[in-house]
Amino acid sequence: MRKAVLYIAMSLDGYIADRNGGVGWLSGHGTEENSGSYEAFAESVDTVIMGWNTYEQIVTELSPESWVYEGKQSYIVTHRKQAAKDGILFTDESPVSLIERLKQEGGKDIWVCGGASLVQQAIAAGLIDVYRISVIPVILGSGVRLFGETVQEHLLHLKDVQTYDGIAELIYEKRE
Repeated sequence: MRKAVLYIAMSLDGYIADRNGGVGWLSGHGTEENSGSYEAFAESVDTVIMGWNTYEQIVTELSPESWVYEGKQSYIVTHRKQAAKDGILFTDESPVSLIERLKQEGGKDIWVCGGASLVQQAIAAGLIDVYRISVIPVILGSGVRLFGETVQEHLLHLKDVQTYDGIAELIYEKRE
């Protein structure tokens, strides 16, 4: 069965966006050429799931010239009625049922990309199999939290820690 992988960056104090929703702080020290794990990770997935706000930020701010997930099937969870684009499907299916359904299909792993609401729903339903969290060397003080309130604890097993350019990538798997 395919795994659902949360691959995301957060500040040291647990935020994935600043108080204005910005992500301009997503960088390390700027002293190393090592690009981290992104390229190898991107090869391990063929499906990307994100919410509308994450999608909007990508296409208007982060990469307005081209779709950064070209070659991967992308699902944008939204209540907005949008026509599908090449490799991009807009759906009002709940993130939980979407991930459950996709995990049953063939293919590579599924990237749960963001935003916070979508991620929190997937975590609450116990659907995240692997957590790959890059901790950026910044304390924001406020913003959009990665982890919200949860009604149950989720036990994890630390598989690996990688560091590059002041960033610590923590890789955890769900404990059964």
